Amino acid sequence: MADPQPTTLILACGALAREILALIAPARLPHIRVQCLPATLHNRPERIAPAVRAALAELQGGYKKVFVAYADCGTGGELDRVLAEAGVERLPGAHCYAFFSGVETFAAAEDADMRSFFLTDFLARSFDALVWEGLGLDRHPQLRDAYFGNYERVVFLAQTEDADLTKMAEAAAARLGLAFERRFTGYGDLATSMAAVTGTT
Repeated sequence: MADPQPTTLILACGALAREILALIAPARLPHIRVQCLPATLHNRPERIAPAVRAALAELQGGYKKVFVAYADCGTGGELDRVLAEAGVERLPGAHCYAFFSGVETFAAAEDADMRSFFLTDFLARSFDALVWEGLGLDRHPQLRDAYFGNYERVVFLAQTEDADLTKMAEAAAARLGLAFERRFTGYGDLATSMAAVTGTT
């Protein structure tokens, strides 16, 4: 018997692809389709809402349920305006650091973390491409102070127990000349949201 056609679409940030698949693949849910937009939108948040709008216009009609796996991600509320028009919900919080930590936990530590630069598993893995090269530090290292001069530490919000990723994150902190701290978060509110969307709660 052929697998049923997907009826639920998760339109996700490419930076969350590995985590989302880790959460939903074990359930073997053939009614779920995960479609990712480029992770490089992280560096151009003004492009996120238009990209989501275009993807929804193309894909939304083919599914009974659509969920957008983005937080606000620096769009200044523009993503929420797009989603309100489409009648679609998204992940909680302002950014992935908040929902991995747990939105309430992250908010409670906001003052203490004001001068922290956060890395997730994805950003630790992709630091060279998205941060070092993406911000032009490979070509213009003098920009380091302009971008990171007000930070005191790198906080690695770890989704998994991976010693190699921890080393990558620690090396990123050293390159930026910042102190290093690791916090294990697991998948946080992302896990809760995926369970709700997929009906596995």
